Amino acid sequence: MIRSLAALTLSTLAISACTASLAPSPKASGAYLFDKHCTSCHGRTAEGDGPLASGFAIPPANLTLIAQRNGGTFPTAGVMAQINGYTGRHQLGGMPEFEEVIQSPLVDWASPSGEVIPTPQSLLALATYLESIQQ
Repeated sequence: MIRSLAALTLSTLAISACTASLAPSPKASGAYLFDKHCTSCHGRTAEGDGPLASGFAIPPANLTLIAQRNGGTFPTAGVMAQINGYTGRHQLGGMPEFEEVIQSPLVDWASPSGEVIPTPQSLLALATYLESIQQ
C-alpha cells in the first residue's frame, strides 16, 4: 500500500512537471493573442498595416515603435491600459475594448514603482509580446 502511494505520488509529480513545461511562455501566448485579435488592424508585423487599416481616419499605430516613442523605455502599464480599453473609445475611432477578450486568471505583476498589481495573465502576455517586438 505504501509503495503504491509512493508510486502514485511520483507519477503525479512527473506528470505535473511535464505539463508545466508544456505551458506556453508569455511571449508565445501573447503572440497568439496578437495574431488572433490585433493583426486585422495592426498587421502581422505590427506596423499598422493590417487589412482593415485603410478604413480608419486615424491609422492604427506601429506597435514596433512604442518604446522608441517613449524615450527608449517600453511603458508596460500604459500599454496594458491601452489594450484593456474603456467603454466608448471604439465609437470615437480608437481601439475596441478588449477587457472581455483578455479575461483570464490573475497573476502578480510588479510595476516599475515596485507595486504588485493583480493583472490578467493574457493582458500581461500580450504586453510582453509587444515589448519583445520593439525596434
